Amino acid sequence: MIFPLISIIIPTYNRAHLINITLDSILAQTYQNWECIIIDDGSSDNTAELLQKYQDLDSRFQYYKRPDTKKKGPNSCRNFGFEKSKGEFINWFDSDDILFEDSIALRIANFNQSIDGVVAKCEIFDSSNGLKIAENTILSTGNMIKDYFLGNMTFYVSGPIWRRSFLEKQQELFDEEIRYLDDWDFNLRMLYQSPNIKFLDIPVFRYRFHAFSLSKQIDHSNMEEFKSECLARNKHLKLIPKAGFKNIQIRNFIIKRHKVFLKEALVKKDKNSFWFFLKLITLQIRFKKF
Repeated sequence: MIFPLISIIIPTYNRAHLINITLDSILAQTYQNWECIIIDDGSSDNTAELLQKYQDLDSRFQYYKRPDTKKKGPNSCRNFGFEKSKGEFINWFDSDDILFEDSIALRIANFNQSIDGVVAKCEIFDSSNGLKIAENTILSTGNMIKDYFLGNMTFYVSGPIWRRSFLEKQQELFDEEIRYLDDWDFNLRMLYQSPNIKFLDIPVFRYRFHAFSLSKQIDHSNMEEFKSECLARNKHLKLIPKAGFKNIQIRNFIIKRHKVFLKEALVKKDKNSFWFFLKLITLQIRFKKF
């Protein structure tokens, strides 16, 4: 039986207190033919010392610091990690998530020559007490682009294993200009290419929910993140027609999101209010042709 090499690519930044749990879950995999590439985005904690111990323990771990010539951010690290990888299959992973021991084996077993990616669910858990909160929904109602855009189905960056040859055909992997919705942007662009995806309706990893995570900050009106979301969604307004897809629900969803952002900015008397207003007006004009 052939066991192809899979590359697990992890960006990290000041996660020395958590990443050891992630790496231990990789060591515990029943599937053994893997390499784990960790890209440090400029950590100031003891990440380097910790990762050296893992490299000494197992040569399948590879630790790199993001070159100064590369843009700071997790997306840049993911792209750099892909450049360094050698695997036939790719699993991007976050530095605080945890693999179940058969996670890789289950997904690899579902590949055949026609499959571009295998996507599985995750178990979302509370970082403060370890208790399960929920599982994400990955099954589509029939139109994956619409369902993913509207949030009716979700899969995080760690959920899919992609075939390398499919990824190498893409003009762009992770957009290094996007700070928020980066996995949403990446996964949606992959869906535009009509990949042959196998979905596994079972959780294969644990997704850590932090009480003071980025998503929590956004709930508390972080305007810069609102702007980043606007930019990501507007980017896809240009891409969706090229993918041969239009839908009035998507149009209404985007307008609604922009109205929420504008309202929050006005309530907070934020300097970005006019920026959101202009974006909303521009959308209204554009949607007459959408």
